[in-house]
Amino acid sequence: MKNIDAHNHVRGESVYLDDLPLQQGTLFACVFDSPVAHGRIREIHLQEALDVEGVVQIILAKDLRGENQIGGIIPDEPLLADGHVHFQGMPIALVLAESEESARAAAKKITADIEPLEIITDPRVAFEKNELIIPPKRFRLGDTAGAFESCNHIFEGRADVNGQEHLYIETQGAYALPTEGGGLKIYSSTQGPTAVQRAVAKVTGLPMHRIEVEVGRLGGGFGGKEDQANAWAALCAVGAQLTKRPVKYSLNRVEDLRMTGKRHPYSADYKIGLDQNFKIKAYEVVFYQNAGAAADLSPAVLERTLFHCTNSYFVPNVNATAYSCRTNLPPNTAFRGFGGPQGMFVIESAIVHAAEQLGVAPALIQQKNLLKTGDEFPYGQLAESEAESSWDQAIRQFDFETLRRETADFNAKNTHLKRGLALMPVCFGISFTKTLMNQARALVHVYTDGSVAVSTGAVEMGQGVNTKMLQVAAQTFSIPPEWVKVHTTNTLRIANTSPSAASATADLNGKATLLACEAILNRLKIVAAEELYPNEDSARHAAAIHIKNGLVWYDDQPTTLDWKTLISAAFAKRVNLSEHAHYATPGVNFDWTTAKGHPFAYHVYGVAAVGATVDCLRGTYEIDFVKAVHDYGKSMNDAVDFGQIEGGIVQGIGWMTLEELVYDAAGKLRSNALSTYKIPDIYSVPKVIEVEPLQTDRSNLAIFNSKAVGEPPLMYGIGAYFAIRDAIRAFRPEAVPAFDAPFTAEKVLLCLHELQAEYAA
Repeated sequence: MKNIDAHNHVRGESVYLDDLPLQQGTLFACVFDSPVAHGRIREIHLQEALDVEGVVQIILAKDLRGENQIGGIIPDEPLLADGHVHFQGMPIALVLAESEESARAAAKKITADIEPLEIITDPRVAFEKNELIIPPKRFRLGDTAGAFESCNHIFEGRADVNGQEHLYIETQGAYALPTEGGGLKIYSSTQGPTAVQRAVAKVTGLPMHRIEVEVGRLGGGFGGKEDQANAWAALCAVGAQLTKRPVKYSLNRVEDLRMTGKRHPYSADYKIGLDQNFKIKAYEVVFYQNAGAAADLSPAVLERTLFHCTNSYFVPNVNATAYSCRTNLPPNTAFRGFGGPQGMFVIESAIVHAAEQLGVAPALIQQKNLLKTGDEFPYGQLAESEAESSWDQAIRQFDFETLRRETADFNAKNTHLKRGLALMPVCFGISFTKTLMNQARALVHVYTDGSVAVSTGAVEMGQGVNTKMLQVAAQTFSIPPEWVKVHTTNTLRIANTSPSAASATADLNGKATLLACEAILNRLKIVAAEELYPNEDSARHAAAIHIKNGLVWYDDQPTTLDWKTLISAAFAKRVNLSEHAHYATPGVNFDWTTAKGHPFAYHVYGVAAVGATVDCLRGTYEIDFVKAVHDYGKSMNDAVDFGQIEGGIVQGIGWMTLEELVYDAAGKLRSNALSTYKIPDIYSVPKVIEVEPLQTDRSNLAIFNSKAVGEPPLMYGIGAYFAIRDAIRAFRPEAVPAFDAPFTAEKVLLCLHELQAEYAA
């Protein structure tokens, strides 16, 4: 089945926030944001802005009727700066005007006297000054101190990985409308409708039942709209509440880049110990997370870094510590992988470090340490592992030995072009690690003409979740897909939603949809039995009834009853044709007092072979191929899933190679436009992306056994970093590049020509 949105997308008919018709009297908003990264506000000058034609009102923190706070996990993030500013781009004042042009012109007229304070941009500096968002988090397994004493080989080092801009096609935005009785309806470009509802309730002082949040679809999210959409919705809501007029704000690209948080940069120290057979006996790691100026989702991201700090490997002795460090940058936030990729990059760096020092291929150490079923993760859960089967299938299916031989032959024949090769295994847990978030609801209506409406908490943002929800309903009822409509996400139809994140959206909402459809179907079977066999035991006959392709079957034989006739009969009998179902993932739990539990419903495994060619005169490179064996489970939609895998791989490669966030010492974003922040285009994606499903019959808790594909494939992109490194060492074997991602062409050039030390200096 094709993605149900494809037709409208291609024709330009899909409706996004900026496509909504405006109500009469709509005001347009624009933020005056802090020009400095840290300071004390002495005075704000508004008069020149108020004199701009069309300006209706300028709102400051003191004007809010509710609480000046949008922090979710920790209440440390004011909606509007009050007394202090903590990052460049922090909203100080909200301009409301009759036109977008007037609002933007007025915002430029506002000035503020701000007394400068010390600016911190480095998480290690923040750590030294005890600027921490939360107390440190730790995972421990076994006894690392004792294990290191018996190791034959011990290596220590540092790994740094930069952040990443979400660069969703649709920027942040919201449209707030006053409703009868002092309520609000918010159209928001958000992955978390309930999070927006809570934030709006907090700043307006309204109860949640008087706030309706509607989400049609997003033009991309990647985690950037899980929590950070709250601020823009809250600002519009405050404006609508105070003026009693609709308020809209759609950020332009430069505003979005400047004022929003990114993927968290990390710095880490590692220590790895191996025995004489290259088995990893002990691993210690300390992570310094650059959280930015407020918590946002940093504590949860930090936790997932720890959950994935050993990737696909069994390490019997682990000591992992993570610090969430407060800096004067925009609060960093969720991004595809949610801290997991940063943890994986560090252990892969440690393995490559060990392999280079020992003179062996990294793949040798990787393979010897892959998880087996029954192995314990550092957080206590036991693995149901597909790590070895993924590895074996990839080596066999892609003929890795031939790839290795061809790489060596090419390098022997070429002086200034060198190829590198890397293997990247992935083990990624699926579920929200905060147990209470693993729940969802679905509302299903069957109308009297036989058509079906489905509402869930899932937000469609290009990942094809609406298609999968439609498939669940159509398959469960066994009716044509065109008889099913998946509706927008709305907090009045589906309350208390978890965000569309953590790769859990299809599982949670799909299972809830399945339960709702099954409940209706069971009622319909009894009606069918009554229609076919009146005056007999309907319950007994119902057990033999099923629906197939819109017809009612009894004991594998078609009857004269069809779906639409059955629905009419059920309605005539006053049978309930609607169901609101609830699903909570069974078996998941985690206790931070012991840092042990079973946080994931299942894990996704896979292995990718990545090849790269480096121009050793220029420092430029091409990614030749990514060949992956990926654990889909049993995909319910190959086309949708492959699109997610392909996109994830390219986004991961971009993070590891091209995409370099640059903040200067004053906390100003220098990579503040698409001319200075580079993302993969058609010329920089791999020449070949080949994805093969893992051959497995293992059951899982995914919807229809179709495992999550949103986040895990991104980690295959880490292999590009190490393939480039392998090519550099083929040109200059004595090179020992720092583990510092992204591996931009500039960094590659410096490593190729012994300029790394000068660059560092």
